[in-house]
Amino acid sequence: MNICIIGAGYVGLVTGACFADRGHHVTCVDSDPAKIDSICRGVAPFHEGGLDQLLARNIGHRLLAQTTLESAVAKADLVLICVGTPFRGDQIDLSQVINAAEQIGRCLVNATRYKVVVVKSTVIPGTTNGAVLETLERTSGLQAGKDFGLGMNPEFLTEGCAVDDFMSPDRIVIGGIDKRTQEVLLSVYEGWPETPRVLTNNSTAEMIKYTSNSVLAMLISFSNEIARLCSAVGSVDVVDVMNGVHKSAYFTRRLPDGQTVVAPITSFLGAGCGFGGSCLPKDVSALVAQGKTYGLEMQLLQSVLDINRGQPDHFIKLADKHYPSMGGVKVAILGLAFKPDTDDVRESPAFPIISMLKKRGAIIKAYDPVARPIEHPDMAGVELVETLIDAVSDVEIIFIVTRWAEFTQLSGVLRALGRDPLVVDGRRLLNPDGFRRFEGIGR
Repeated sequence: MNICIIGAGYVGLVTGACFADRGHHVTCVDSDPAKIDSICRGVAPFHEGGLDQLLARNIGHRLLAQTTLESAVAKADLVLICVGTPFRGDQIDLSQVINAAEQIGRCLVNATRYKVVVVKSTVIPGTTNGAVLETLERTSGLQAGKDFGLGMNPEFLTEGCAVDDFMSPDRIVIGGIDKRTQEVLLSVYEGWPETPRVLTNNSTAEMIKYTSNSVLAMLISFSNEIARLCSAVGSVDVVDVMNGVHKSAYFTRRLPDGQTVVAPITSFLGAGCGFGGSCLPKDVSALVAQGKTYGLEMQLLQSVLDINRGQPDHFIKLADKHYPSMGGVKVAILGLAFKPDTDDVRESPAFPIISMLKKRGAIIKAYDPVARPIEHPDMAGVELVETLIDAVSDVEIIFIVTRWAEFTQLSGVLRALGRDPLVVDGRRLLNPDGFRRFEGIGR
């Protein structure tokens, strides 16, 4: 099938490269010439495991990248909208989605055959059948469901393992305004015959995406609230508590041969210094905001956000017990990406933590194996170093912010350096026995 993808970011480029690798002919369109140039050279413009290999196999053959839209839509059977939908103040910003729909609509005017337009961007329920449909019909002069199809096909990709998630999905959700739209989407996923399909309308598909992310955010904030109570009670470690919870049959299944299989969702049932990224914070915020438009107070989801916003302060207070004043104290932040295996720093808890430490007068170094956010405003005055050793060689406090595997080597690195700083573990990544001075969330 010929596919046009508008937006060559995390979702758009991963989607395009994976579809191309499964035999489809894909053209990714993006307004950023530098990004397109990088893709055409076979180099992903962001860090994502396995993506460069997909580009090497497919770019220039089944996968093309360009800045012009009209020719890509003209030859496409399926047009996917994969642009950003950031949360601005009190509502989701749909401007990129509407702009894409306007451009597609103008291209549809000259279409000589039936095409299906699908929203893959995360949008609040009612957007595809509302603003997107209206924009497409207005700019094309055509009728959805008669002259072109309109669907919603949410993505369930985790940054850092997005390629694996796309190639081995746990579900494929297909929304459409009619059966014909759904059939086109079903045909594009013929290469995944074993994956369960959910066929539904567009608004339900949109709600499935938001609800899925909200569940994950809720589990994290729940774990962090339990962690706070564990710390207050004393003699209780949240790691031990959650280990006991994970053993429940709801989360762990024992196989006939005695081995156990632990549900992946348990990774969200663990305490930390807060969730970030491009999805969970904005998606929960968007649902809370949409609830208000209907006169609904989304009390549980608002609490999820409130707990998360307070977690960086709770994290720093662990160091306050040892350093009531941090004026002139040298500290290291280990991890700037919101999660390991990605260079994405959007909504990372590292930055509110850095901001708070600055206000306390700390002298800050930062290290991340991949992320280099030198232009982030909170990085002003922060020394961004190249190695773990550079980060910890002369500091008094080490804050673990991201769960990078490299940081598990910290005790050995400090022994070799002959250093004994306070280690504050915001991800409960480390064995406390490896350090003389150690603080951890929920301990």
